[in-house]
Amino acid sequence: MAHPGDVSALAGLLGSGALDAGAIRAVIGKTEGNGGLNDFTRGYFTQSLLHLLSRAAGREAEALAARIPCVLSGGTEGVLSPHYMVFAAEPAEGGGGLAIGTAFGPPVAPGDVGNDAQIARVAAATRAAMADAGIEDPAQVALVQVKSPAGGPGLLLRSVAGGAMGAALALGDVPAKAAREAALLDDFSLFSPRVSASAGVEVMQDEVIVLGTAPGWVPGLSIAVRPMTDALDLAAIQSAFRGAGLSADPDVPPGQRSRIRAILAKGEPDRSLHVRGQRHTMLGDTDLDAQRHLRAALGAVIASVAGDGRVFVSGGAAHQGPPGGGLVAVIAESA
Repeated sequence: MAHPGDVSALAGLLGSGALDAGAIRAVIGKTEGNGGLNDFTRGYFTQSLLHLLSRAAGREAEALAARIPCVLSGGTEGVLSPHYMVFAAEPAEGGGGLAIGTAFGPPVAPGDVGNDAQIARVAAATRAAMADAGIEDPAQVALVQVKSPAGGPGLLLRSVAGGAMGAALALGDVPAKAAREAALLDDFSLFSPRVSASAGVEVMQDEVIVLGTAPGWVPGLSIAVRPMTDALDLAAIQSAFRGAGLSADPDVPPGQRSRIRAILAKGEPDRSLHVRGQRHTMLGDTDLDAQRHLRAALGAVIASVAGDGRVFVSGGAAHQGPPGGGLVAVIAESA
């Protein structure tokens, strides 16, 4: 992306016939705003995307917005590069491969986030997205990407946590009796190592994308997801690349980098104020938001392995991977 509204790369694919607009199922991207409540770049990109797809598909933008989740994370600090990932699927015969399913929850009233209602809404949407992908067994789900309304000032991180807890409940990674409002941002022992959640003012309802394996999908793409114990967990990052069929010793060789299709990660400044016994200042810096520190640091570690700055790194990883850590996911084309 040359700027937050740049969809020219996708326009080129649609214009050449290499991609059918009707095949697009979801879009996930990183924009170069600040990642906060006032980050206009996410809405700007969504507007540009829907305008392009409306012209290409001959459908109203509102109808496309109700069908295609657009999950955006603001903040491309450090070496992170603004980019977006387009997930498309066309009918074909397949024995089993990477599957995608999507679902939307009902419109959310302002402030109705970070509570039991949100947990229930996202759990229901996650189950619907699994069904859309043809995934019956939660064990076959590799990653759930959730985007929820921010809810207003002071509620953004609670909304992120509520979305994460709802997806974790649907997967069975957190039991129903524990997946409650009282646990949000409090009991960090409750988490799913395969849920990535975020929130923003540009969405009015919960949006869910499920990736996993199911019959009937064409082989050729692999996904590997690994929990990270902290922002320096190089071993987990390398393991994710290897799990997706790539070498990572210590980084992905230049000849294999073209096979990388997507890299997604969640990270969290450790609330103990230490990383591996050494004090960090991310949560005490009054000049820069803690999540901006986190995105820059974790993004650099992952990009050094990928050899590429197009890494989706989102902060606010409560209930998404181990406390103080997070998760990393790699999607790659098979050799």
